[in-house]
Amino acid sequence: MIRSLDHLVLTTTDEPACIAFYVDLLGMQLETFGAGRKALRFGQQKINIHVKGHEFEPRAHLPVPGALDLCFLLDGPLDAAMARLAEQGAEIIDGPVARTGATGRLRSIYLRDPDLNLVELSERLPDDA
Repeated sequence: MIRSLDHLVLTTTDEPACIAFYVDLLGMQLETFGAGRKALRFGQQKINIHVKGHEFEPRAHLPVPGALDLCFLLDGPLDAAMARLAEQGAEIIDGPVARTGATGRLRSIYLRDPDLNLVELSERLPDDA
């Protein structure tokens, strides 16, 4: 019945800091749609942004900043992403570590966004590695 994920919603307390993290640090594209709504686009997916207290309806029952645990697949090597993060002063809180993703083995690092959501950045590993 389900084919793929189209989008999810991230609730933030600080929209400019949220956008800076995902756009400037992680390289997503900012998109404006509808009546001034904002989203973060990457690949064929997007993250819609809701500002706490000003969510769009319908919304989650209890939208809470900092409740997400997200994993993103990188478009290049993890080591290159780690170097970019270090250049920009981002704090890696764990990793690199081996993990299991939806389609196989991953090598991952973890950091937190401005709302303290856990963000995992991963590269896929060959099945025989």
